[in-house]
Amino acid sequence: MLSKVDITHEGAILLGKYTACDAFNEAKPLRVVTHAHSDHMLGLKESLENCEAVLMTPATKDLIDALKGPLFLMRKNVKPLSYGEPFSYKDEKLKFHLADHILGAAQVLIEDAEGTRILYTGDFRLRGTPIIESDILVIEATYGNPSRVRPFKKTIENTLVSLVEQGLKSGPVYLFTYYGKIQETMQILHKAGVKAPFIVPEKVFHVSKICEKHGMRLGRHLLLSSDENAKTIMQGEKPYLAFYHMGSRRYVGKGAFRIYVSGWEFRAPYRQISEKEYILSLSDHSDFEELLRYVKESKPKLVITDNYRIGAAKTLAKEIEKRLKIPAKPLPA
Repeated sequence: MLSKVDITHEGAILLGKYTACDAFNEAKPLRVVTHAHSDHMLGLKESLENCEAVLMTPATKDLIDALKGPLFLMRKNVKPLSYGEPFSYKDEKLKFHLADHILGAAQVLIEDAEGTRILYTGDFRLRGTPIIESDILVIEATYGNPSRVRPFKKTIENTLVSLVEQGLKSGPVYLFTYYGKIQETMQILHKAGVKAPFIVPEKVFHVSKICEKHGMRLGRHLLLSSDENAKTIMQGEKPYLAFYHMGSRRYVGKGAFRIYVSGWEFRAPYRQISEKEYILSLSDHSDFEELLRYVKESKPKLVITDNYRIGAAKTLAKEIEKRLKIPAKPLPA
């Protein structure tokens, strides 16, 4: 059974005879992009040049267009595939299932000629992710250590709203996180009725418009570079909310109330790191307990934990064998 899956030292998740997920592999004619985060788009240019088909959800394609420009995916081998839509290649069948992570994220199910069900979860948060039964399960291991458990998961959205409203009492609030999670925070704050104007830089604006196209409700947000209202607001004295990619935290919002939205906090919903700086634990990954629950309910005969991307794949594999009595192996070794 182990011969039907592998994870390469370049990060490709190999499923069955024909499919490589989340990195390029020259031996596989099919490439899947499970979602539009950089560690899952490895070697995408090579895949576009060499693979017979490059598969992703329509939302993921739209996000990549926003991040890399519309010409990047303008090849005939790019095939958007909706959740539940079947795709056949020779003697294997492929299907996407929803993964609650960022917009467009997908689980990948392969069924081979022998009827073996091979499932790759991609990155996922269990709350909104359907558990798919499998014979071989390849699972992410970001929070695969038993210490990575959040007892406050159900209240974190309220904590975000409260912390933002606290900051707005004294002026602007700057939020820093990653594409996808930026839009999730915008949606949470909009739904909660936070009244301060939302201001975003250009790339965040384009990603946000794609998220709205696919059904997210983010509220009115102003483009910093071209909207005169945004410039006037930022030069004035009234509070506002600015949303930036985490990579911009060294350059903007200095001296303002700042919130870094990160999943790597487990002891408390948020942590104060300076007078006006906070780290808030809003994660789009499953914690350890949720990973174990997925494995248990998927009922696989073999589990592979992703040891290429950041996480605790070795520990998770040991805990699966110890607690669930299911053979488990981290790959690459």
